[in-house]
Amino acid sequence: MYSHDRCRQVCEELLEPTGITINGSKEYDIKVHNPNVFKKILSKGSLGFGESYMDGEWDCDSLDELFARILSNDVRTKLKKLKPSHLLTAILSRGMSVVTNPQSVSKSRQVGEQHYDLGSVYKSMLDKRMVYSCGYWKSDEFDLNKAQESKLELTCEKVRLKPGMKVLDIGCGWGSFLKYAAEKYGIEGVGVSISKNQVEFGNQSCHGLPIKIKLQDYRYLNGEEEFDAIVSLGMFEHVGPKNYKTFMKVVDRNLKHGGLFLLHTIGSNNTKSLGMDPWINKYIFPGGKLPSQAQIASSAEGIFVNEDWHSLTDESGSYYDKTLMAWHNNFKNSWSELQEQYGERFKRMWDYYLLSCAGSFRSRNTQTWQAVFSRKGEVSGYKSIR
Repeated sequence: MYSHDRCRQVCEELLEPTGITINGSKEYDIKVHNPNVFKKILSKGSLGFGESYMDGEWDCDSLDELFARILSNDVRTKLKKLKPSHLLTAILSRGMSVVTNPQSVSKSRQVGEQHYDLGSVYKSMLDKRMVYSCGYWKSDEFDLNKAQESKLELTCEKVRLKPGMKVLDIGCGWGSFLKYAAEKYGIEGVGVSISKNQVEFGNQSCHGLPIKIKLQDYRYLNGEEEFDAIVSLGMFEHVGPKNYKTFMKVVDRNLKHGGLFLLHTIGSNNTKSLGMDPWINKYIFPGGKLPSQAQIASSAEGIFVNEDWHSLTDESGSYYDKTLMAWHNNFKNSWSELQEQYGERFKRMWDYYLLSCAGSFRSRNTQTWQAVFSRKGEVSGYKSIR
């Protein structure tokens, strides 16, 4: 391995196109407290970068802008090429995902236990309806609560909900969509989640409404009940390439003739991507994998017709960037109430998670899509809603 000075020099060369300076005065500059951070970055790549931040070895006043610049200039790819072992590790990981199924029924429970069962952090961070997916920021004057209600309303309109319809939400979170749809449209609903915390909270929140939320893997939805509409909001990121076609078949066997299916997901620009960032995979979303447009289309082919494809962005930028910044602001403002339960290392982990993801969306390195599918195509056509 290089000396400390040479490691720093290599990192500075990687960052030069981004405008980021080591120990500079700009808000997105990196302030280094321990020179060992440079060796960690070169030896462990993005995993070392994230872990050294959690350990307090460096800081940055604007992590979101730091990551927007790093990702816009493709620094992570350059780092992998610089250190072949990073690329080899990623390739081996991808190869194992082809041979094995990282999102099998047994393995899928891990993300529920590790991430979604965290508890009170979500009540402090999310909007009043507990929506844990991208908001729909129709106007800069909207706050997080309005943006999330606008997204729920948009989803209801896209699948053309009417009173008395039965709706299935695959990966229903804390039941926010089903509760909104029952209150505003008079539907009946079933939701499934792999998080005990979400199921318990969702059933309590929906008490008195014709909503039932089950602790169940989506693969066990066997078609005993048929639904007029099916939605999945922010869950497809956990399905994995080996299971995309299975997922679409599950939707097909549970959807009534003439029904619509709406898929809301974060997406990757590249089908050949080596997978989720190693730090995110280890600390936030174990087994996660972002689908590409091609993968979604391929998994739906022969089962569904795509009626509409909507990228949640406008001239002001990515809606998920705005959502994540709002979540982080809530998290920061609530930290005094959370710190005793979670501790400083968790705070740094959560800051890094929320702000690095905001930077990823800001750079357009990752996308957010809503896609609407019908079984055989809408004979009279489908009117896009924005």
